Amino acid sequence: MSQRKTMAIWQPYFLGGGAEAVALWTLVALGSTYDITLHTLVDIDLDRLNTMYGTALSRDRPASDSARATTCPQAGPAIQVKALLGSRLRPWIHRLIANLPWMRLGLIHWSLARFRAVSADYDLVMSTYNAVDLGRPGLQYLHWVHVVEQSWSQATPAMKLMLWWFKFSPERLQANRSLANSIHTAQAVQQAYGLGPQVVYPPVTTALTPLTWAQKEQAFVCSGRVVVAKYTHRVIEILAAVRRQGFDIKLYITGGGGGTYSWGYGRKVRRLAAAHADWVQLYYDLPYSDYLALLTRCRYGLHHKPEPFGIAVAEMVQAGMIPFVTNRGGQIEIVNSANTDIIFQSAQEAVDKIVAVLASPQRQRTLLDSLQQQRTLFSFDRFMRAMQQAAREIDTN
Repeated sequence: MSQRKTMAIWQPYFLGGGAEAVALWTLVALGSTYDITLHTLVDIDLDRLNTMYGTALSRDRPASDSARATTCPQAGPAIQVKALLGSRLRPWIHRLIANLPWMRLGLIHWSLARFRAVSADYDLVMSTYNAVDLGRPGLQYLHWVHVVEQSWSQATPAMKLMLWWFKFSPERLQANRSLANSIHTAQAVQQAYGLGPQVVYPPVTTALTPLTWAQKEQAFVCSGRVVVAKYTHRVIEILAAVRRQGFDIKLYITGGGGGTYSWGYGRKVRRLAAAHADWVQLYYDLPYSDYLALLTRCRYGLHHKPEPFGIAVAEMVQAGMIPFVTNRGGQIEIVNSANTDIIFQSAQEAVDKIVAVLASPQRQRTLLDSLQQQRTLFSFDRFMRAMQQAAREIDTN
């Protein structure tokens, strides 16, 4: 029998994206110390998630094997998974969550209420899905604010019903030890909850095969879920304008899982990509190794959405790319706000700045030198140490 303490982590679902990556790497970081049970709404395909995010988690492996994670981040520990619904329902639940906000809200709060009912059975509890009432003080990692709840004065009728029906406690939420994915998010957390969270940047893999700048393609990558909020269509339009100024560039669009892809916006992006098929290629659900290989061989990235953090942008930096980002959000911390050559406010400014960088090898070299200094901020080791220290501190209180 294992003598280690037990820990329960709540992450209701995995649709693809940076938040899910943080959840999986939290399991790796803390699984070397605790016997972890992951509580989810619907059962997960762990092999698929390992492939997507580069983890190596397994179910119910003997605890002694999990010690490998302390020396090899790629070798993750075993976890137990407790899901409220079986895997056969996963496609249907994901479609409901992705496309019906009121259903998503109800399922989240039902899952969280069930978690609170058993939270006292564990030595430590944590949410990797933002600020929540865990039933007792625990850890919470925030990707943004008011994702699960809202203040009563600002809540919609549906939100008020959920908070009342499932007995959600804002006071217990505020009793948690809080971590945030960026300074940008930490400032929002302070304003929303009056909490001062510790900033723990998400980890970004270093399992990349380096290529010289000369070996890389004159190509851009747009990474992330193909949803309206990511402005994927605008990325195509911006780079089409760059091409009209004489630059023979390509664009690779990569997306993760989620039911929204079969709906209207996904079809719009597919049609737009098909109309520019000579230079635009669209990928869905690339295996993680293939995604990393794509990043490694491309020179540039373009990310139009303001992000609380922006893990795709951090991956681009780690891969030796030059990412262009909008001027609001946590992605500015990733590329360094001093690098104004790659930070834009409007679509036209994006076109102008991309053209200026593409036309100047000297600017490219200067930006690459500056971005290289940013990489240590998002290392796995740094994330692992911070998560383990946060868990120890709350465990001893």
